Amino acid sequence: MKKLIALALLTFTLTGPSLAMDLKELTDAERAQFRAEVRSYLMENPEVIMEAVGQLQKREAEAQAQADFTLVSANADAIFNDGFSFVGGNPEGDFTIVEFMDYRCSYCKKAFPEVEKLIKGDGNIRFIVKEMPILGEQSMLGARFAIATKVVAGDEAYKSMHDALMSFNGDITPTSLKRLAESFGLDPAAITEKMNSPEVTDAIEKTRALADAMQITGTPTFVMQDEMLRGYVPYDQMKAIVKEKRD
Repeated sequence: MKKLIALALLTFTLTGPSLAMDLKELTDAERAQFRAEVRSYLMENPEVIMEAVGQLQKREAEAQAQADFTLVSANADAIFNDGFSFVGGNPEGDFTIVEFMDYRCSYCKKAFPEVEKLIKGDGNIRFIVKEMPILGEQSMLGARFAIATKVVAGDEAYKSMHDALMSFNGDITPTSLKRLAESFGLDPAAITEKMNSPEVTDAIEKTRALADAMQITGTPTFVMQDEMLRGYVPYDQMKAIVKEKRD
């Protein structure tokens, strides 16, 4: 499909903005000759098609980046200052990274140590976690338990639970969550009691509403200052983005 679009754009470029009108004025023989000449040109210069496809993809990427910039600007308060999401790293840092994540997401787990490396190595990054359970019952169970941990025991306990769940490869069940809580000296009963509270439910629903408003459909999704990055981002790329935006 993109090649066909690129071909149409190329033909338009070669023949000018009056293409549609001119083609209507051609006789059948002239139209056939025109098509033959276009085909001959493309057969002799096939690289032009890929050049046109590349240009189209570049324009699409630029348009998406601009659209994402607008979405971040329009939802900035909910993204960076919602009042309930965990804020880690350096809360007073000069650069903010926000991650929409799911504890059952393999790419979130892949990104986890790299995000940690970036935050610890930099020392001046404010990191916000947005719990976005979208991969089934275990995802929701993990998110509710993590948020309830924050409500019951505070940010430090939440960070320990969050890190453990990001590194955890087994099934997320009430039993496995109880064991994780006990390993950190937390009270699993108190956390479990809070899991379905209005406070926890409200946090999840507000994050989901924000994701909908920002057209986020998958995890991980990162917001790095004013830029949105959909999907896994390698450490080197994240580090380069931080440096570029600071400079």
